[in-house]
Amino acid sequence: MYKQGDKLVYPMHGVGIIEAIEKKEVLGQKLEFYIMTIVNNGMKVMIPVKNADQVGLRPIISKNEVKKVLTIISQGETEREDDWKLRYQNNIDKIKSGSIYEVSKVARDLYRRGREKELSIMERKLYENAYNLLIHEIALAKSIDIEEAGNVVSEALSPN
Repeated sequence: MYKQGDKLVYPMHGVGIIEAIEKKEVLGQKLEFYIMTIVNNGMKVMIPVKNADQVGLRPIISKNEVKKVLTIISQGETEREDDWKLRYQNNIDKIKSGSIYEVSKVARDLYRRGREKELSIMERKLYENAYNLLIHEIALAKSIDIEEAGNVVSEALSPN
């Protein structure tokens, strides 16, 4: 169980901080909820404590894991799926997984694809989502501001 003040990742939404843990009655049942504020947009979400694992709620990565993420971004094989619908769905699934490593692969692959040819609007939005998820988690993991985290990720994406 997480506690107030914990910094967690809520897949597809981003990094958040648990502001409170409250009991609420829903459909005649008393349930406990994490009240979480998403850092990048200020959105408040209520997550049933009993569903935290199912929705993929997890602690932010450690400083050591940041190095692995940056390695994934700067190296590795880029997915070469030609069917954009299949590629888009694969990337959505990776982001929904909640794994920072999968999110970093999406950012890397779409960044590289975008350098070769223009991304569709949907893929551009997906890239921006993956990029923002990355920089916000890295900023908290390394205790740096968002701009600095953006510089770190951008540097890893374009090593030339």
